[in-house]
Amino acid sequence: MRIPAFWDTSALVPLCVRQGITPRAIALYKLHGAVVWWAMPVEIASALARLVRIKQLDPSDWTRAHKLAQRLADSWSVIQPTDVLRAKSAQLVERYDLRAADAFQLAAALEWCAGAAQGRVFLTADRRQLFVPLDGNYFSLSTTFTAITSQRHL
Repeated sequence: MRIPAFWDTSALVPLCVRQGITPRAIALYKLHGAVVWWAMPVEIASALARLVRIKQLDPSDWTRAHKLAQRLADSWSVIQPTDVLRAKSAQLVERYDLRAADAFQLAAALEWCAGAAQGRVFLTADRRQLFVPLDGNYFSLSTTFTAITSQRHL
């Protein structure tokens, strides 16, 4: 049985499109089931479309990546939007240098772990999210991939 982890878009896209971190992302996916925020399919679609626009992905590769993303999504646990999640996201953008989508993802991660992030795994390749203190906890970069495990701030 895979241990659940909260997956950021930047950690899931390399499962769909070959990138430098794809081997590590695959290894982590074998270990950790995906918990995601409700807009993850839109974020992945946006990332894939951007890769086509900047010519890092051709249309046939996009089709394969899109189908793979849809298959992966069938096994995800999804954190649904709530008023509490929206309020927490607003607090995060007021306190930290985060984009709205990043704040929603971090708020969803906190919702998933019921505010007790210590010992929970959050996977991202986005360094902006790595060192955001969350209610006395912070996510710290591990030495492999950008898999991060929440630890109590000392």
